[in-house]
Amino acid sequence: MIKLFKKTNTQIIFLTILFSLVVPLVVSADDGGQRTSFFVNSSYDLQKRTELTATLIRITPSLYFYLDDSWWNSLSVDYQQEVRLALQGLGEEFGERIYPILTSAFGGEWNPGIDRDYHITVLFHPMPDGAGGYFNDGDEYSRQLSIFSNEREMVYLNSRYLTSPLIKSFLAHEFTHLITFNQKEQRNNVVEEVWLNELRAEYAPTLVGYDKDYYNSNLKQRLNIFVQFPNDSLTEWKGGKADYGVINLFSQYLVEHYGIKILTDSLFSKETGISSINKALLKNGFSEDFSQIFTDWTIANIVNDCHISEKYCYKNENLKTLKITPSINFLPLKGASTFASTQETKDWAGNWYKFIGGKGDLKLEFISFSDVVFKIPYVIKYLNGQKEVDFLTLGNQLIIRDFGEEILSLTIIPSLQNKISDFDGAEKSYPFFWSVSTQVQKDGNEEETSETESIQVLLEKIDFLEKELLVLKNNLRNILTGESSDITAAERLTQDLKYGIRGEEVVLLQTWLARDKSIYPEGLVTGFFGSLTESAVIRFQEKYAEDVLAFWELTKGTGFVGSTTRAKLNQLHEG
Repeated sequence: MIKLFKKTNTQIIFLTILFSLVVPLVVSADDGGQRTSFFVNSSYDLQKRTELTATLIRITPSLYFYLDDSWWNSLSVDYQQEVRLALQGLGEEFGERIYPILTSAFGGEWNPGIDRDYHITVLFHPMPDGAGGYFNDGDEYSRQLSIFSNEREMVYLNSRYLTSPLIKSFLAHEFTHLITFNQKEQRNNVVEEVWLNELRAEYAPTLVGYDKDYYNSNLKQRLNIFVQFPNDSLTEWKGGKADYGVINLFSQYLVEHYGIKILTDSLFSKETGISSINKALLKNGFSEDFSQIFTDWTIANIVNDCHISEKYCYKNENLKTLKITPSINFLPLKGASTFASTQETKDWAGNWYKFIGGKGDLKLEFISFSDVVFKIPYVIKYLNGQKEVDFLTLGNQLIIRDFGEEILSLTIIPSLQNKISDFDGAEKSYPFFWSVSTQVQKDGNEEETSETESIQVLLEKIDFLEKELLVLKNNLRNILTGESSDITAAERLTQDLKYGIRGEEVVLLQTWLARDKSIYPEGLVTGFFGSLTESAVIRFQEKYAEDVLAFWELTKGTGFVGSTTRAKLNQLHEG
């Protein structure tokens, strides 16, 4: 939603009184075929225009369909006819589905409104690809108050999508903004927080039923965005595609579990944002507040299993397989180890950190400012596939005994929940720190320990002999073929490899990766594990995902050469 000027609640009360003095007292109407000049938002117009001329192509009982002249006149006669048919269908869809369903749920728009006309103007003009449309609340005011006002109830849609199935969803979205303006600003004299305004509009296509055709749906587009940018803040609105992804998926979860009345009652409330949702939850008899719902949602995005809890899953059939990819941290499988990281986050943003590998007692510490509010749920996954959800309190330690034996992984899901109102523009980031360490504990049985150490020594000797045998086989092959070997020391990967390290095994890794140009087109063999090598490892892991990633329940490569990646590389390049 586009705001051309900011308004305080006092100003809204004054403007409401002033409207009765400045709006026309007679009902006006547009005629078919008339040409009208409109102000447009240059950041949305493909040609960066601030003003354009459009022609009224079709009138329905509720809508005026205006088309940008320069775009309309550039179309072939055949495509113009296709557009006319699309407008006819869109007009019928608005009258039969969009308008009755959305006004039944959210109430009506301001009607007849600033222009004293019962029609809503829909202006189509070319916008950048990906932009569906926009709403300018400045159009609801006279030009004495908003100099770029078109002084009518109207929405703007991207002409690129006029013949696309998505155009219905875009119209439903923008019409919801018109409703919100009337219900909040006109009737309650308050301005809704942008993130919640957009959340209702994002849910509108689902409410009307357009997301049932999932392949051509707005939901599918938003889901694809969300899985790419799951860490985006829910309440910080910057108008980017990541904002639409997180807003949409949270709206799906909220309504699935708590009903459309939460969005409706929060809209009718004089409260805004989080406070309005909390008030609606109480009104509808729920004990949960926004904080608990948001926390449950972050868990659902990584667990998505109704068997663990009804609150830790999506119910929409198209979302039942959704699981975001967490940030993966590999712990060495041998000996003690420590990982530490400093991160930062904004209020109401999800964060997911998964720890796998390692053996022994695992200790996790999570530290941030003592005066901020963090919720830190965590998920333990056992080797048998079962999962367990619990919570860590800021400042406390989490200790898991015998990690790597019965327990396969630990995922922490910290979210900052400090600020609850006045989300306007860029929000402040807060740092946090986590450290994870593993320590192998001896049980005091010296005989058993000695036996274990002897077995380890024997395994290391076997591994050494296998490496030597591979070197001999490689040398013999080189003699028989007359080829020279790039590698003389390491012929088998035996250790974990990651960004920033050097060594003979990195040389071997790069040599092997370079044999497949689709994986490592640069083909550089430097002995240093840099960004090019990391990218090549990711491509390798994703190419052989079933053997490398499936065990860890991953779908995307990590760039870390751990046990399964080493095993696959060694298998492919055995002498």
